[in-house]
Amino acid sequence: MTTKRSVSNILAGVVGGLVVLVIGAILISTNVIDTGDTKTVVRQVEPTQPTGDTTGSEGRSVRDIYAQEGRGVAFITSNGVTSDSNSPFGLPQQGTATGSGFAINKDGYIVTNAHVVEGADSVEVSFDETGGDSIPAEVKGVDTSADIAVLKVNPDDVKGGIKPIPLGDSSNLQVGDPVIAIGNPFGYTRTVTTGIVSGLQRKIQAPNGFTIGHVVQTDASINPGNSGGPLLDANGRVIGINSQIATGGGQGSVGIGFAIPINTAKKLFPDLKAGETIQRAYLGVQMQGVTKQLASDLNLAADHGALVVDVTPNSPADKAGLRGGKTQTSQGVVAGGDLIVAIDGKDMRNEDSVAAAIAAHRPGDKIDVEFYRGNAKKTVTVELTKRPANADSSSGGSGGGGGLLP
Repeated sequence: MTTKRSVSNILAGVVGGLVVLVIGAILISTNVIDTGDTKTVVRQVEPTQPTGDTTGSEGRSVRDIYAQEGRGVAFITSNGVTSDSNSPFGLPQQGTATGSGFAINKDGYIVTNAHVVEGADSVEVSFDETGGDSIPAEVKGVDTSADIAVLKVNPDDVKGGIKPIPLGDSSNLQVGDPVIAIGNPFGYTRTVTTGIVSGLQRKIQAPNGFTIGHVVQTDASINPGNSGGPLLDANGRVIGINSQIATGGGQGSVGIGFAIPINTAKKLFPDLKAGETIQRAYLGVQMQGVTKQLASDLNLAADHGALVVDVTPNSPADKAGLRGGKTQTSQGVVAGGDLIVAIDGKDMRNEDSVAAAIAAHRPGDKIDVEFYRGNAKKTVTVELTKRPANADSSSGGSGGGGGLLP
């Protein structure tokens, strides 16, 4: 396989994401795009005993989790991939990309990131510790808005059988909980690193330009090639799908990685396994969450809700008459727009509340949006439509939720 090439030959290029594009460059999957040469130092991870809350038990050793759950981690090779020049996930390149994934059952279903396999002519999967014995995989379903894909292999083709990894509950996570990442950074198959949950409720950009919310931040070292691999709790259960890193202006991991929570993926698995397209409702606004301090600074009519920063032309919000802001403040907020405070009679505390309310609906549903325009409280009925395939196609990239949510 092309990933057997000297690592030094493939590191010159662009770093910042978790997929290795095996053509002499590295495919980016983060909002930070860096260039330059990168020196990789491989360090052995000593087996340690996780500490902290492990949800009802003392947890297992890293050595044990690696030996057991590591067998369910897949080395994924995507042939003929082409990265979009308009995407923050990479430069316009074509070649073979490698990433990670993990088995979720013995029937041959594998989860990875959408950006690992999107646009590939063919996909191969290996559960071998050396990356050998690759078998063909079918891409059953892809959801670029969540950066999740489901693959299917013939379980009879997997030597020794498939070893699925149990799924956990990401809603139980707390900052400080120990976590373990297993993947294939820079082609180093089945590499394990450890860390903690560094933050919760983060936001990252999906391959289609919209925002992914409720993301888990970790300091476990993840690098290009880790994309789609599991982030595990101290009992070896998947609580996240490693997806992106922030590079801080440098190259490679600086201890800030992001994983899509497994609970987000669980909701999508049935449709993706069946090959169905995920339909999401769309409002067409860009929003800023409101705090008491911001409400005081801008003299808003309420100290909670979502301030409409921008409205996408011809979107449902635009057709209903919602307005965005016009004045850039010293705080960096675009002021003067409508302040959404309730949807269907339910109070909206911030932009995430609005995003969640939209996500609970389907295209074609009608919702009542309560908002303040100045000090006047108004209500409009909005008929939601299908979310565009890409944020760029929504004319201005406005979506909501701190940038590109609904």
